Amino acid sequence: MRIGTMFKDILKSFFTKSSTQLYPVERVAPPERYRGILSYNPSVCTGCTLCVKDCPSDAIELVILDRAAKQYVMKYRMDRCIYCGQCVVNCKPKGIGMSNQEWEHAALDQNFMVYYGKEQDIAKYLEDSAKSPIAETES
Repeated sequence: MRIGTMFKDILKSFFTKSSTQLYPVERVAPPERYRGILSYNPSVCTGCTLCVKDCPSDAIELVILDRAAKQYVMKYRMDRCIYCGQCVVNCKPKGIGMSNQEWEHAALDQNFMVYYGKEQDIAKYLEDSAKSPIAETES
């Protein structure tokens, strides 16, 4: 490459507008039909587990604590989800949706598990899952 051609390109780039965006400063709105992370409404959920059965990547697990009291905890693994939207389509009571506003999934930790449900149900589930059957047989 000749030096004159290179300097011509350098000078030209000083006076033209950049074709990229300054991402953290300038944010672009996602498209209307963008499929982001799941949103879950535990008050609408009937516990039918159609969302779990139709998830091709096993990203959803519905834990039924008490069906009569409608106590459900949904475990959602963002690292497994392929954002196909099959769970949303098959949810008859429309308890699951996909947010088009939450699309930034970068994180500093590797905890990809998200728990959805009522706060007391999640606390009860985490407390029960912390008790392992091995610890009970040793004492």
